[in-house]
Amino acid sequence: MLPRPALRIGAGPVRVSAFTAHHGNAIIHRPEVPRIFVPRKASPPPPPKRVTPRSGGSVTLDDVAKLAGVSPMTVSRAVNQPNLVAPATRRRVHQVIERTGYVPNLLAGGLASRRSRLVAAIVPSITNGIFVETVQALTDRLWQSGYQLMLGLSGYPAIREDALLSAVLSRRPDAVVLTGIDHSSEMRKRLLAARIPVVETWDLTPTPIDMLVGFSHERVGEAVARHLLAKGHHRLGLVSADDDRAMARRRGFAAEIARCGHEAPASMIVAAPSTLALGRQSIAALLDRGEVPSAVFCSSDALAHGVLEEARSRGLEVPRKLAVIGFGGLDFTRHTSPALSTVNVDRSAIGRIAAEVIVASIDGMPPQSRITDVGFEIVDRDTT
Repeated sequence: MLPRPALRIGAGPVRVSAFTAHHGNAIIHRPEVPRIFVPRKASPPPPPKRVTPRSGGSVTLDDVAKLAGVSPMTVSRAVNQPNLVAPATRRRVHQVIERTGYVPNLLAGGLASRRSRLVAAIVPSITNGIFVETVQALTDRLWQSGYQLMLGLSGYPAIREDALLSAVLSRRPDAVVLTGIDHSSEMRKRLLAARIPVVETWDLTPTPIDMLVGFSHERVGEAVARHLLAKGHHRLGLVSADDDRAMARRRGFAAEIARCGHEAPASMIVAAPSTLALGRQSIAALLDRGEVPSAVFCSSDALAHGVLEEARSRGLEVPRKLAVIGFGGLDFTRHTSPALSTVNVDRSAIGRIAAEVIVASIDGMPPQSRITDVGFEIVDRDTT
């Protein structure tokens, strides 16, 4: 007796089939039998994989690598050097990082590679805006190469610079960016001993600690003096903050006036940082004591704006009765009434070039020149 046909359960339409087989010399034939198909229910999607933290309780780099289907080295590169990882892979890694809450242990990576992926920058202040574009350009360019910026504010005068440097170096940065060239001898020794790239900015000297990106403040003062003298102004005034770079501009301004045979400028020195209010107070003091210059050079655009406002309040026509020029090239200067003359410095270029020489130096390709002079330009507008 032939065995009874088995019923088959599966997906698809109902159909009838026949079966013939050879068993020894016998031919076994099974008649066509119906097959019963029962459609399956759609299976729910599997739940997302969950990461089980190790004994330390936190998600590790290996956990992220497994979930993303890549090697731990690829995860490390996606975090620290994203430009070296394909965009699709980078997105997948960062999606896993976002889902798991993974926090990269940059200290551990730094111990292994002797790199912290941090660059420290010390600037006096960001309240008056003159350093903001430099810091932003520095941050953006470093990020492109997988570095992060750690910012410290030293104040005016830079009394906190040495203490900040101690705190910074204890974090083992890969490089340091400083503002200006006047630093304590102890600070210079510590930076040289650290054996990391150091870039001084916003000034010029033939003997930098390591590298330098800036311009000459004394030449700025000289150029402004020649510019105003060429316009026929012989009674010159100066409103300046007392920080090192502003005082260098003052020296250049006064020296050029003396060289051209004119009397010293009527001066007001104020405590840094510069503000509009200090500009108003300074020119008011000069006018009230009877010193009425025909043109005033201000060590910052903020001070120049204050001078402009005080002149307006006193009915002094600018520039016929009082010409005004500032320093910095801040964006608001073109929108004052009248538009404010200024000395423009490419603040973004300072930050960008500083970042580029740092990255090149870390990668073993120091720049051909240790000193980059970005120069400056006098922007002659309505106030002069």
